[in-house]
Amino acid sequence: MPHRQPAAGPRTFGTATRGETVPTVPPASTETAADVTALLERGRTLATPVLRAAVDRLAPPMDTVAAYHFGWIDAAGNPAAGDGGKAVRPALAVLSAEVTGSAPETGVPGAVAVELVHNFSLLHDDLMDGDEQRRHRDTVWKVHGPAQAILVGDALFALANEVLLELGSVEAGRATRRLTTATRALIDGQAQDISYEHRDRVSVEECLEMEGNKTGALLACASSIGAVLGGADDATADALERYGYHLGLAFQAVDDLLGIWGDPEATGKQTWSDLRQRKKSLPVVAALAAGGPASERLGEILAADAKSSDFENFSEEEFAARAALIEEAGGREWTAGEARRQHTIAVGALDAVTMPDRVRAAFTALADFVVVRKR
Repeated sequence: MPHRQPAAGPRTFGTATRGETVPTVPPASTETAADVTALLERGRTLATPVLRAAVDRLAPPMDTVAAYHFGWIDAAGNPAAGDGGKAVRPALAVLSAEVTGSAPETGVPGAVAVELVHNFSLLHDDLMDGDEQRRHRDTVWKVHGPAQAILVGDALFALANEVLLELGSVEAGRATRRLTTATRALIDGQAQDISYEHRDRVSVEECLEMEGNKTGALLACASSIGAVLGGADDATADALERYGYHLGLAFQAVDDLLGIWGDPEATGKQTWSDLRQRKKSLPVVAALAAGGPASERLGEILAADAKSSDFENFSEEEFAARAALIEEAGGREWTAGEARRQHTIAVGALDAVTMPDRVRAAFTALADFVVVRKR
């Protein structure tokens, strides 16, 4: 197995089937689950009006294209109540404002800015990855064309900086600096992800670095930006960023599991979606690094896949066979353990921050939610 060992505890993913949820942390109580739902809904409720107002600034047809992406309208322009995503980032931004004793509303500009950057990345990623479905609907490039996906993504990134800088405060400048740094890291991660698709081998360390950039950086920013807007010092903001960064690695590890074994009805993506895109996700690189017959056979097959001219026409059975080899080599089990390990580090980072017990419990509950989910 790779040298980085999974955290101690239950090792159960090895027997799970595709679409089955197997917790990587102790199951949340009903009360905790309800609290997380309320936290996510609060972030969404506070951020959405400001987010919609920002999107309304865009010139036609970009405003309409963005509204479609966010699920506010359908492809024909009619009002819709689409799936707007999990809203973890807005929830974290609003919550982090309360670390400083500020009202949750203080974190709303940060929540909106982070959500705009996140969706800028989704628009571009969908196009680069050739994804035709997101949140159970056709992606923007599929409906409105690649040019609009690029333009609207660029526009959302510009809006993110406007929303913060319009506050005109010292704290807004500090928050913008953290957001732009996170955005650059996110773009670095996407570039790494694309380059890895064309390589036969990627190390576990390289994969974790890529996922830390692509997912960890923006979640780190979300976890601190509200606190920065509330006047937190750099030491507090840095500790909250460490929480968010490792939470992002846990989040991505679970995403990687769902990208191979997730239920399409829950994820809104194709079966075996990451295998179809030749992604070097954690289960794949861990399996390839494991050694042994299954690992060696997997390496041979993936090397042949990279040269195949018929890859897009592979059957469900062929992808299922590759997933089975990844599991046999231990990639699924290792990734579940890594999700648990990163979750533990994330929660531990909160120890460096003085905050109300209620706020600390909410950060912990959100961390638990991230690693026990179906989508």
